[in-house]
Amino acid sequence: MKYNLAFKYRIYPNKEQELLINKTFGCVRFVYNTILYTANKIYEETGKNKIITPASLKSENQFLKEVDSLALSNAQLNVKRSFTNFFQKRAKFPRFKSKKNNVKSYTTNCVNNSIRIEENKYLVLPKLKKVKLKYHREIPKDYRIKSVTLTNSNGNYYVSILTEFEKEIQEELKLSERSYKCECCGIEIDRDYNAALNIRGVGKEMLKY
Repeated sequence: MKYNLAFKYRIYPNKEQELLINKTFGCVRFVYNTILYTANKIYEETGKNKIITPASLKSENQFLKEVDSLALSNAQLNVKRSFTNFFQKRAKFPRFKSKKNNVKSYTTNCVNNSIRIEENKYLVLPKLKKVKLKYHREIPKDYRIKSVTLTNSNGNYYVSILTEFEKEIQEELKLSERSYKCECCGIEIDRDYNAALNIRGVGKEMLKY
């Protein structure tokens, strides 16, 4: 069975890489807001849910060609997902992204090993190439990198590397086994303590009636 696990690290881009990262943040925000505006206009005029592509914006906005195209594609997917949730009444109408947000991010995907760890101190990323990385937690060799989300929070840069791995489902624990340690994250779960929390939660719900 396949599972996903994310690894978070701090990165230290040089000045040139930092400029490109911030430019990508801006382009992703521009694409997201433009696609959302257009989709909103189409919805108001026709009642239909139609999402344009980032490629359709590049002819009039040449600066979009300078950044990672997959980051722009993911911005489009985010709009599409937000509209789907709205139409299915799982969320409110999508909101535009603001420049004033203190946390900026974009997501890119790994295609043909385009994202990888090198020398245990560099993260290779599309357009950015080698970025210095604080590699404090090793990613197992059998874990496949799927995507990376880059974030700027208060001037510091971080990456969340989403991986995929296969693992056989463990047989059901015997009643005599009172603890379980997750082989993926290392967390040890006390079954008696966990059961007590569940019972307390049920008790609190019963007292409401």
